[in-house]
Amino acid sequence: MKQFLILFVALTFLQACTQAPDLPEQPNVVIIFTDDQGYQDVGVFGARGFETPHLDQMAADGLKLTDFYAAQAVCSASRAGLLTGCYPNRIGIHGAFMPNSKKGLHLEEMTIAELLKPKGYATAIYGKWHLGDAQEFLPTKQGFDEYFGIPYSNDMWPNHPQQGPVFNFGPLPLYENETIIDTLTDQSLLTRQITERSVDFIKRNKDNPFFLYVAHPQPHVPLFVSDDFKGKSERGLYGDVIMEIDWSVGQIRKTLMEEGLAENTLVIFTSDNGPWLNYGEHSGSALPLREGKGTVLEGGQREPTIIAWPSVLPEGKTIQTPMMNIDILPTIAEITQSQLPEKTIDGQSLWKVWTGESEEGPHKAYFFYYHVNELQGVRYKNWKLYFPHNYRSLNGREGGKDGLPVNYEYLKFEGIALYDLSKDISETNDVAQGHPEVVKKIMALAEDMRARLGDALTKRQGKENREPGMISRN
Repeated sequence: MKQFLILFVALTFLQACTQAPDLPEQPNVVIIFTDDQGYQDVGVFGARGFETPHLDQMAADGLKLTDFYAAQAVCSASRAGLLTGCYPNRIGIHGAFMPNSKKGLHLEEMTIAELLKPKGYATAIYGKWHLGDAQEFLPTKQGFDEYFGIPYSNDMWPNHPQQGPVFNFGPLPLYENETIIDTLTDQSLLTRQITERSVDFIKRNKDNPFFLYVAHPQPHVPLFVSDDFKGKSERGLYGDVIMEIDWSVGQIRKTLMEEGLAENTLVIFTSDNGPWLNYGEHSGSALPLREGKGTVLEGGQREPTIIAWPSVLPEGKTIQTPMMNIDILPTIAEITQSQLPEKTIDGQSLWKVWTGESEEGPHKAYFFYYHVNELQGVRYKNWKLYFPHNYRSLNGREGGKDGLPVNYEYLKFEGIALYDLSKDISETNDVAQGHPEVVKKIMALAEDMRARLGDALTKRQGKENREPGMISRN
């Protein structure tokens, strides 16, 4: 009997240690989402030539997630995954919307903002939207009370100081809610303006719950930085830009502390996809990962991710469990006790992993689609399997303006390739032949997902796909 009591007390103590502390009833949520930032472009992830003291401190105060993925390797699709909890191909969003598109995020999809509105949350997005620029699809139609920023990527205009014109669109509009208040010829103050809006929003809503989505347009090229950070890094303009983003993170977290909100606020920092690699000194770095933006290889979708929530989440902890941004919405739903969307979503809550209650992720596998619903890769535990496919390497070679390499190299996987990411993070050693049982397991998982969400390579239409929003134009 005595031994039983000792065992019972020990198990009770162990359970108490692994359970999360009591959560605030209505915690605030801040998501800071950069554009095209490389895996290595944060100090604690190995940055070279510049420092990120505020992000490094955030990691010391919280969680460093080493295996966190964007939902897709390009802008609109990745943002759709984050805000809806769906694989982008499920909701018909592939790649990036162009200006004046007739499509956008369908109004029937639930965003994180719409998830939290019934709970009395104030909601705001400052920065880049890129989920439809028609009035019908603007953030104010998708659950956000406030919007300040640009409707699509910052290179979708007639100017490009690093390369010259890329797109033949009109001037870049700057929005306040649903009104264009300016057209930009210079983006140097945008990071600062977004930060100032964010700080002001926090102060105005300190007495009620809020969701703040800070979607920085940088470091997507063309690069811009304010005079306060120009020339501050050894890495050139790119390093200067990251240092200003780091300052922005510091301002937001400082405000939360000054207003007594830090222990009631979950802060998430991540990026929408990997970096451009064909802009020379203006490019980010995905090292030690392979490739970058626009590919399903690790450099295209594995993102530098940090999460902090003082007194609630562990401090200074590194987590290697695979995760994806589609899991953010259901995680927020759990911690705020919000009702999940009625429509099928793909994400699952990560809360037990974040708190340390479990080391196992909520999914059997993560599926990597790119280019019109084409399933190109699968992450299963420590394994990454690729199916035969072509991809455009962004490691440009020669011939660009002002010495910037812009040529692309077209590469392909001729057959099945398998990498053990626990031993080969750079994906250099194909071990498919040595692990036929792993290949068979992953292919079975992939076949199940193809049956539900489709695959352009097999010409199969998924049964559960949904269409993006569409509007009629005269």
